[in-house]
Amino acid sequence: MRTCLVVDDSSVIRKVARRILEGLDFQIIEAEDGEKALEACKRQLPDAVLLDWNMPVMDGYEFLGNLRRMPGGDAPKVVFCTTENDVAHIARALHAGANEYIMKPFDKDIVTAKFQEVGLI
Repeated sequence: MRTCLVVDDSSVIRKVARRILEGLDFQIIEAEDGEKALEACKRQLPDAVLLDWNMPVMDGYEFLGNLRRMPGGDAPKVVFCTTENDVAHIARALHAGANEYIMKPFDKDIVTAKFQEVGLI
C-alpha cells in the first residue's frame, strides 16, 4: 500500500486529509511539524507528502529542503498545501522541490486531481 505523510500543525486539516487519502488507498502517517515529519522520513520514506507551509518548529519549506537532501529524498512526491497563494510563494515551493501546490481549503476532487497530475494515482 502506498504511504502519504500528512504534515500540518492543524489536527483538523490532518483529519480531513487522512479521510480523503485513505479513500484513495493510501496509508497515512501524520506529523504536526517539519521536524517530526523529517524524523518519520528517516524511519521510512513515504510515497507522497502533503505538506503545510506555516508550522512551528520547522516550516514546510525548511522540511522540503532537508527531505530533498536525504538519500532517496528526491523520490517522494510533495504537494504543498497552504493558504499562501501569491506567485512568489508558489515559485519558491516549486524551486525547492515541490511537485505540486494546492490551496486551503481543499476537497477530495482537488487532492485527487493533484495526485493524478504527479502520478500517484
